[in-house]
Amino acid sequence: MENKELTCSFCGKKKDDTNLLIAGLDAHICDRCIEQANGIILEESTHKVVETNREDISLGNPKQIKAFLDDYVIGQDYTKKVLSVAVYNHYKRLLQPKSDVEIQKSNVLMVGETGTGKTLIAKTIAKMLNVPLAIVDATVLTEAGYVGEDVESILTRLLQAADYDQSKAEKGIVFIDEIDKIARKSDNPSITRDVSGEGVQQALLKLLEGTVVNVPPKGGRKHPDQKFIEINTEHILFVAGGAFDGIEKHISKRLNMQSVGYSAAKKGDHYGGSNNLLSYLVPSDLKAFGLIPEIIGRLPVLTHMDSLDAKALRAILTQPKNAIIKQYKALFALDEIEFSISDGALDFIVEKAVEYKLGARGLRSLCEAVLTDAMFELPGTEQKEIRVSKTYAVNKLNKSKLQALKAVS
Repeated sequence: MENKELTCSFCGKKKDDTNLLIAGLDAHICDRCIEQANGIILEESTHKVVETNREDISLGNPKQIKAFLDDYVIGQDYTKKVLSVAVYNHYKRLLQPKSDVEIQKSNVLMVGETGTGKTLIAKTIAKMLNVPLAIVDATVLTEAGYVGEDVESILTRLLQAADYDQSKAEKGIVFIDEIDKIARKSDNPSITRDVSGEGVQQALLKLLEGTVVNVPPKGGRKHPDQKFIEINTEHILFVAGGAFDGIEKHISKRLNMQSVGYSAAKKGDHYGGSNNLLSYLVPSDLKAFGLIPEIIGRLPVLTHMDSLDAKALRAILTQPKNAIIKQYKALFALDEIEFSISDGALDFIVEKAVEYKLGARGLRSLCEAVLTDAMFELPGTEQKEIRVSKTYAVNKLNKSKLQALKAVS
């Protein structure tokens, strides 16, 4: 009697209506449900193989990667070339068949002033390869157990960017910004621990080299009862960036230059003719700045970002696929307003950006100051066109500066 009452826990069929009913601990499953489940497994497995192959094919050669970067990033040809080779070798290494020769990964360190495009390059490469990217700020990291974020939170961000797909996260890119802010505060021994400087550098060592880390998916100390996810960092590409403000002093001292600035740049002609002292950067300069030798060794690919001159800033405004002016045209177009700007206005914005020394980010701030009134007043009106002249830009920028001065006073 009990056998006749047995049913499939999935479809509800009685035992008499099935060819086979397999019993488990607390459930039963019929032969029909087993066939359907097997079909689903095969379909999902095939889908994943197709996705993996598609990702493999999407990896272009270094020249193709650089050409893609050229569409979004103005200038910085040397850095784009270095990054293209590093990324190509890293993902080619992941796709290699098993061999007796184990190719180790080469993490990257970019040094350059703020607003020169370090973060943009990392974002663009991740966009091209269709891999998850986590951008983390090193300034919030502290040694484990202290107030602040643990180093493992870096991988939590990557896991979130990969929609908690562990295998996808283990092939992602992590961009550690402001890495210069965790430089060792002093070479002299101190009674207190440098928990946000050298302590973070020590904690990053195994992460950069490659190890299995227990990652809290919801963050660290706020959820102590959560289950950890094991992430292998061996195949994660780490790209670190920082302004390293003042490192030119260490470079000029090594090159026996008397001062940093115009005279030092002129003297730099003896070392290759570049006016950018960062082009002479070597690992020993990073050590003198405050990075420990172990972390320098785990960031073997070293490159620098050139300062943006007026010509480069002018090109950034209009040339890339996501150029700032193109973005404002698209914004106005959503309200069916035709937007145009004169060459004189563009030159004026670039002139002020150079004056403020904010790099490419300064261009966005200046454009916002010039166009805020128009973006506030025009939507919903009958006016369907705006042409920004140099006079208009000067007036709006002076007005915004006047308002800022009044607010301070």
